[in-house]
Amino acid sequence: MIEYAVAVGSNRLAERLFGSSFEELADVPAERVGGVLTEFDSDVSRRVLERADVLVTGWDTPPLTAATLDAAPRLRQVIHAGGAVEWLFPDGMRGIAASDTGAVNAVPVAEYALAMVVLANKDAFRARELYRDRRAFIDREEEFAASGNHIRTVGVVSASRTGRALIELLRPFATLRVLVYDPQLSTRDARALGVTSVTLRELMRVSDVVTLHPPVLPDTIGMIDAEMLALLPDGATLINTARGEIVDHAALERELRRQRIKAILDVTDPEPLPASSPLYDLPNVFLTPHVAGSMGTELRRMGGEVASILTRFVGNERLARGMPLG
Repeated sequence: MIEYAVAVGSNRLAERLFGSSFEELADVPAERVGGVLTEFDSDVSRRVLERADVLVTGWDTPPLTAATLDAAPRLRQVIHAGGAVEWLFPDGMRGIAASDTGAVNAVPVAEYALAMVVLANKDAFRARELYRDRRAFIDREEEFAASGNHIRTVGVVSASRTGRALIELLRPFATLRVLVYDPQLSTRDARALGVTSVTLRELMRVSDVVTLHPPVLPDTIGMIDAEMLALLPDGATLINTARGEIVDHAALERELRRQRIKAILDVTDPEPLPASSPLYDLPNVFLTPHVAGSMGTELRRMGGEVASILTRFVGNERLARGMPLG
C-alpha cells in the first residue's frame, strides 16, 4: 500500500483544504499515516516520515531540510497546496518529485485582478471617496468623463499562470486592448492569447491599468522602479497581486504621495506594512491584506487538486511496481 502524510502546517488549514474528516482525500487509493504534521523534529513526526511515500505540504509547512529528508527514506513525491515549492527544499530535492497547485491558485488571483481592473477603469474607488466626502449629488459626466471599460488599455506584466488566467478572463471585454510584457512570450503565443507583446517601457507608458503577475526572480525584484512608475500616464492604476518585492516600494510611496497615479495593492514589501505607513490613509491607494489567492471556500478547490495529483501518482506507482490498479 502506498502511504502519504499531511504536513500543511496547521490543523485549521488541513480542515479547510480537505474537510473536517479529510473527505476530499477519501477516494484516494492510498493510506494516510499519522495526523497533521506541524513540525518534523518529534519522534512521532519522524515515525510518520519514515513511512511516507508522499508528503502533502502547504503554506506553513516547515522547510524540508537535509535532516528531515534523511528521516523520510521512502519519500518519492511532494504535493504542495500552494504555488512555488523551491523554498521547501533549502538543501536540495535529492531527486524527489514535486507538484504544486499553482494553476488552481491562479484562478482566484486572476478573478481578483479582473475585478480590480474593471473597478479601476470605472474609477470606483475615487467615486466612493467623493461620494463619502460630499454626501450629495455627483455629476458623473463631469467628474468621471474619462472613466469606463470601453476603449481602454490594460497592461499585463508576465504571461505567468496567473497572467494567462487573467488574459482569458479579459477576452469578453472586446474593446479593451490587452498588452503583455514577458520576455519569454513568443509572437506565436501572444497571437494565440489575443494580446500584443510589448516592452515594459511601452506597456507602462500607454496603459490605463497595469497589473503585475511575475514570479519573484533576481531579474524581477524591483523591476517596477521609479523610472517605470514615472512612465505611467496621469490617473493610471497599478495593481499588484504578485509579490511586494516586484515593486520598489519607496519609489511607489513617493509617486503615490503626489497622487498622480493610483494603486491597488494586495501585496506589499514589507508585508504587512508598518502601522505608520502613509499608504493606509492615501485616498488613491486601495489596500487588501493578501486576499487575492485561495482563501475560505476556494481552499477546497486546492484540496481537490491535491487529491487529483495524489491519485495520479498512486496510479503511476502501481503500474511501475506491477501492483493492481483497483
